[in-house]
Amino acid sequence: MRHVISVLLENEPGALSRVVGLFSARGYNIETLTVAPTEDATLSRMTIATRGSDDVIEQITKHLNRLVEVVKVVDLTEGPHLERELMLIKVRAVGKEREEMKRMADIFRGRIIDVTDKSYTVELTGDQGKLDAFIDALDRTAVLETVRTGSCGVGRGERILKL
Repeated sequence: MRHVISVLLENEPGALSRVVGLFSARGYNIETLTVAPTEDATLSRMTIATRGSDDVIEQITKHLNRLVEVVKVVDLTEGPHLERELMLIKVRAVGKEREEMKRMADIFRGRIIDVTDKSYTVELTGDQGKLDAFIDALDRTAVLETVRTGSCGVGRGERILKL
């Protein structure tokens, strides 16, 4: 099962490396990883998407909590949460393809953020399924380049991850 783990940790050199090292040392895979400072410059928030049974995720959470830099760990998938990802995708757009690519971007509520005579770059946000569906809807030969941020998430309602 896919889990989204949110980690609040001290914003200092080596903290990210220790978290990633913990995963690799135990043979756990990280599907996506995003990290950035929070409103408090001394703290960073890391969002890790991984797959595993509830027991494996429990072990990951326990190991994360043992790291000195880690302040708090929450498995967002244990309750209602919001999850989004950003994708920038450069697609071929020549001749009659241009109108079709514009229409596809509109259907998926994407924005064309760069235009050349041969390509469009589309910015698209949503859950993983939406971004995958956009790519699947395109002709594979039309995709020139794809960049994705990975998941970031937050608990819904009163559920917060803060000191």
